Amino acid sequence: MELIYIAILAYILDLIIGDPQSKYHPVVLMGKAISWGEKLFYHKSFSEPNMMYAGFVMVALLLGGFYALGWGIVWGLGHLPSNYDWINILVQAVILLFMISPKSLAQAGQRILVHLEAGDMDQAREKVNYVVSRDVSRMNEQDIIRATIETIAENTVDGVIAPLFWFFIGGLPLAMAYRCANTLDAMIGYKNDKYLYFGRAAAKIDDLLNLIPARITGFLFVLVAKFLNLNASNAWECMKRDAKNHPSPNGGFPESAVAGALGIRLGGLNYYFGHESFRAYMGTKLRDMVPNDIRATIKLMYANSSVFVILACVIYYLFINR
Repeated sequence: MELIYIAILAYILDLIIGDPQSKYHPVVLMGKAISWGEKLFYHKSFSEPNMMYAGFVMVALLLGGFYALGWGIVWGLGHLPSNYDWINILVQAVILLFMISPKSLAQAGQRILVHLEAGDMDQAREKVNYVVSRDVSRMNEQDIIRATIETIAENTVDGVIAPLFWFFIGGLPLAMAYRCANTLDAMIGYKNDKYLYFGRAAAKIDDLLNLIPARITGFLFVLVAKFLNLNASNAWECMKRDAKNHPSPNGGFPESAVAGALGIRLGGLNYYFGHESFRAYMGTKLRDMVPNDIRATIKLMYANSSVFVILACVIYYLFINR
């Protein structure tokens, strides 16, 4: 039951206060550890195989290190007197709070939405620049809406569902290891000249860890679309048809399901550092996107996350907590 209490409390705390911003935030510390590891293991003189090996060793050490840190925290809290069990639950819930970010996702979308509804395209572009790596200078309203919806849909996986999924599988240590893997992918998992080989292990491990959570997220988007009076049948059909076409093995499931639920089309032409990049279309275009679609996507994200927490708690109680 302890894991259930921790997960519920962490989720409620996020709904209330969001992801606390601090220089001592665990993900900030993970980022510093990754930067330190890169300085230690990355050398331009390495051959391609040695670069991949160095990247793999760094990833393994960091994942093992943060898993061990999580295990040590749980072990230490487990040795508190039984009448202090509430401290154990509270501390783990607060740490897990740092691993998830539904409110941060919602706030990012809302900041962009406010400027779109006010007709302030320059500010909307500036805000969307915080959440995507693509060039925003030539984005029109449709591009901004699409980028925002894609970000919220895809990040429902690694910002909410995946860390909670791995928490229920392996407790706080595995949730922390997952967040480290996700941070590694965000920092070095790029297919550019510098990280193509060194960051390959980070990218592949992140893909592997998101494999099941991404599909759960997609199915839950279909489910909650029904309760939100959106097009659940179209969400299901679009996910079956389009998810496999996404360049990521995981990103297509949430994006295609959200596109289908809203009756819009995601994907298309993006620009990265001045270069064109075409992403496969997700969904069937039944109408043009409107700013309110961002609000609908936020509702889908919250409904998806809430249903997952409830289902995970029930499954854990019935089948795992024995």
